[in-house]
Amino acid sequence: MAVKDPTAVERANLLNMAKLSIKGLIESALSFGRTLDSDYPPLQQFFVVMEHCLKHGLKVKKSFLSYNKTIWGPLELVEKLYPEAEEIAASVRDLPGLKTPLGRARAWLRLALMQKKMADYLRSLIIQRDLLSEFYEYHALMMEEEGAVIVGLLVGLNVIDANLCVKGEDLDSQVGVIDFSLYLKNEDDIGSKERNVQIAAILDQKNYVEELNRQLNSTVSSLHARVDSLEKSNTKLIEELAIAKNNIIKLQEENHQLRSENTLILMKTQHHLEVTKVDVEAELQTYRHSRQGLDEMYNEARRQLREESQLRQDIENELMVQVSMKHEIELAMKLLEKDIHEKQDTLIGLRQQLDEVKAINIEMYQKLQVSEDAMKEKNEIVSRLEDKTNQITATMKQLEQSDKDLLTQTRTIAMSFVKCASNEAQHQYKLVKDISF
Repeated sequence: MAVKDPTAVERANLLNMAKLSIKGLIESALSFGRTLDSDYPPLQQFFVVMEHCLKHGLKVKKSFLSYNKTIWGPLELVEKLYPEAEEIAASVRDLPGLKTPLGRARAWLRLALMQKKMADYLRSLIIQRDLLSEFYEYHALMMEEEGAVIVGLLVGLNVIDANLCVKGEDLDSQVGVIDFSLYLKNEDDIGSKERNVQIAAILDQKNYVEELNRQLNSTVSSLHARVDSLEKSNTKLIEELAIAKNNIIKLQEENHQLRSENTLILMKTQHHLEVTKVDVEAELQTYRHSRQGLDEMYNEARRQLREESQLRQDIENELMVQVSMKHEIELAMKLLEKDIHEKQDTLIGLRQQLDEVKAINIEMYQKLQVSEDAMKEKNEIVSRLEDKTNQITATMKQLEQSDKDLLTQTRTIAMSFVKCASNEAQHQYKLVKDISF
């Protein structure tokens, strides 16, 4: 028999447990017919099974004191792959009662289930296997096909409504043990299904009545508190009303006193106004007499002001013209200075060129003197060479003449020698011919 891979067996067992847990949770939730809370046993077992699935093949992280295995690392990675998961990750980090990474991971799973996004979050995680390899071994459930199957099964949990209180629950110290008794059926369980449904309905009614009673009690207590607060506020308002009445009486007395003082002040003011009116009329008459002289002074001052303004305007215009001329002169001076500098630079350059030309002329003159001396020597050498050439030519003519004479003599000797040779040949030919006959 072939030996099976232990990790493959573990993956298959976890997959089967996940199937049973999810199926049982969905069936029980639909038969239960209400929102699930944290105390619901199938829901608790579902979280335990999911915790075991996420822990399978998890790499061990070394610390100073011990070795640590935590599923919070890969779950924390989801917020980088799925932006909508940032909210629950931030909520988990802000929970005050969580001290361990495992507790944060359990809280994350509960919040993801309440959002109905657990399948989407884990799907985005298993797609990135290169990132998961930092947290899981190559044979882990989340790295194999079983992880994709479990993510597909989690989609069915979207039909469940869960209302879980994460803030006050102790998630750090919970022991994750799978209760297999929930998934084992017997004949008594099958026969008592209808009775369980009736009991569940009665429990639902009982819970509804208790909840309604609790809400009514809270409403009554709030109404009692409001009545007490209204009585206290009424007593306080009565006290404030009495104080306000006393204040009104005091204000009326002060008003009567102020009115009498106002009448006395009014009489004094009228008398003072009559005296002041006489003084004002006298001052007005004096002002009318002095106003004519002031008008004449004002007209004269106004005329002088106009003349001064016109003069100032002319001076300002002339000043502007002078300023513009100054600017133009400065600009012309700058241009003239620039032109002078350029001409000075040009003159310096020309002087340098003139010095160079003088030096070149002196050098050429010296070379010319040297070349003339050399020319004279060469002319003498040429004349000597011409004399030698004439001598050589005459010698060559003499040699040619002697060569011609020698050639003539050589031809004569050759002709005679040829004739002798031919005669000797004919003589021998005759001898041979005679001998042959």
